[in-house]
Amino acid sequence: MRIITIGMNTSIVYKVGMCACIGYFDGMHLGHQKLVKKTIEMAKEKDCESALITFDPDPWVTIKNAVEVHHISTFRERINQAVSLGIDNIVILQFDKEMSLLEPEDFLSRILGKLNLKGIVCGFDFHFGAKGAGDAYLLKEKAEYDVFVVDAVQDENGKISSTRISSCIRLGQMEEAGAMMGRLFEIEGVVIHGRNKGTSMGFPTANIQYSPEYILPKVGVYACFVQVGTKKYRAMVNVGHNPTMNYSENISIDIDIHENCDA
Repeated sequence: MRIITIGMNTSIVYKVGMCACIGYFDGMHLGHQKLVKKTIEMAKEKDCESALITFDPDPWVTIKNAVEVHHISTFRERINQAVSLGIDNIVILQFDKEMSLLEPEDFLSRILGKLNLKGIVCGFDFHFGAKGAGDAYLLKEKAEYDVFVVDAVQDENGKISSTRISSCIRLGQMEEAGAMMGRLFEIEGVVIHGRNKGTSMGFPTANIQYSPEYILPKVGVYACFVQVGTKKYRAMVNVGHNPTMNYSENISIDIDIHENCDA
């Protein structure tokens, strides 16, 4: 896997031929996975490498000056998910104010033009360039390579989207969120010391320090799986303020592990 970073002042033009999908890919849901699958198919047809083009930071941070933007998955997780699906290259666009103000044609020539693209895959609702003036169909008209536009992926409730999944997570509708993602919702974190009140009562819990970037599920108690290294466990997770044991103003995540799934 190769990581390529492109900013406004990048002078390198990458010579390796690529077919790429482009977007933010928060949650890498079933709609995103369709883009990735088509990209890999196109790369094989054209005998070149596959790539995923994404933005850092979130375009809303740059365009709207947003301070607290929460996501289904962290940037690192999105990269790992893309690679696990078979993507060869991750192209990270350093999305600053200057890049956000490029006209669509300039974005194509000055940014995507730094790649040796043989084809590109995007969603039907993809927009680019200043004020989102460019869309999938302008891309198809202006690009000097093949462009494939993927239609909306839908379930019985409508279009699968990061917005819908985010709403489900906040409402605690984890099964619906997982169905749209094609896997269970995950939070990655580090075990930190608590006050050991659970241990003193005979049911020790692991307190998880998580990234503030995550969208968190509705306060409550959930069944979950925990992966520690290569081992997987069945567990119960409390998402809340711990009013009885150790009140926290911020939402805390505490896990009570029950059994090894491999046992």
